[in-house]
Amino acid sequence: MTASTFNGWANWETWNVALWIQNDEGLYNEACRLVRFGRSYQDLVMMLRDCGSKETPDGCRWDDPAIDGMEINEMMADLYEVA
Repeated sequence: MTASTFNGWANWETWNVALWIQNDEGLYNEACRLVRFGRSYQDLVMMLRDCGSKETPDGCRWDDPAIDGMEINEMMADLYEVA
């Protein structure tokens, strides 16, 4: 692990968001649904914001600028392919 990565992800923020999306059934299902309709992580963030969720249970904001959105989009696409 280098100073610029965290558990194989770009950083802690990206890892934390990916962890919650992959391990919370509701988030997982919503991520897969969005990918199926050609949507992205940004769409998930807007949906979460509309539902009143600003951050993960660990305190990472869903819209933290440190999050590598491309990496999260790739992870979401992988989830959908497996589902």
